[in-house]
Amino acid sequence: MKQLIYTLSIAIIFACIAPSAHAQCDTIMTLCEKNITEQYISDGQVYRALVNGSEVAEFSMTLFEGNTYRIAACSGMENGNLLFTLLDPEGQALFRSEDFASAPYWDFNIENTVQVTIETKLNPHKSESGCAVIVVGFKKD
Repeated sequence: MKQLIYTLSIAIIFACIAPSAHAQCDTIMTLCEKNITEQYISDGQVYRALVNGSEVAEFSMTLFEGNTYRIAACSGMENGNLLFTLLDPEGQALFRSEDFASAPYWDFNIENTVQVTIETKLNPHKSESGCAVIVVGFKKD
C-alpha cells in the first residue's frame, strides 16, 4: 500500500511539473522569437529542451547554400543565459557564442549546404537549470 501511495505521489508531481515546464519553454520561445527580426522568416521549427547544470542539448538541422540564417538561443528572461556552438558534420566548431560575449543570436551566410549540430548549454554564471530554446530564421530576399 505504501508503494502504491508513493508511486501515485510521484506521478502527480510529474503531472503538475510537466505543464509548468512546457509553459516556461513557450514563454522563452516567445521572447527568443524577438531576435528573429522582420528581415528574417522563421523556419517554423521549435527547438527546445530542459537542461540542468552542465547538461548539453543538441539540435540537428540542414542549412542550405545561398541563404543567410539567424540562429537565436535563449533560456530564461534575459539574453546570454544560453550558450550555443554550431558544429559541422565532423564535429568541428564553426561558431561559439562564448567567443562573442555570449551573443544571444548570430547571422550565418551559408556557401554550401551543410548538416549542422547546434549544442546548447546554460551559462554557468547566470543559470543552473532551465529551458534551452533555439529559434532559426532565414533572410528574406
